[in-house]
Amino acid sequence: MVRKRNGRLEPFSAAKLAAGMSAALADRPVSSSTIERLVEEVEASFNGAGSQVTSEEIGREVLRRLRALDEVGYLRFASVYKDFQGAADFEKEVAALESAE
Repeated sequence: MVRKRNGRLEPFSAAKLAAGMSAALADRPVSSSTIERLVEEVEASFNGAGSQVTSEEIGREVLRRLRALDEVGYLRFASVYKDFQGAADFEKEVAALESAE
């Protein structure tokens, strides 16, 4: 089960996660099979975590994997996950990406 930010519980949906990742990676050189593999890896990373995981934990895990795979996809996903409000938010995230290299 996934605990959403508003406190609501809902079943984990691999399809929903895949749709979000696919949107972030649209028009990027990443195959659908790679996205499927990433979804499986994210889901597997929480299999031993007990009966509940938070949407924040899932989001952080997705960001970690996207950061290593495709920086543009990472920024797109981060803009939704972190609720970017403007260009300054993108600039800060790009700076963080560059400083981590």
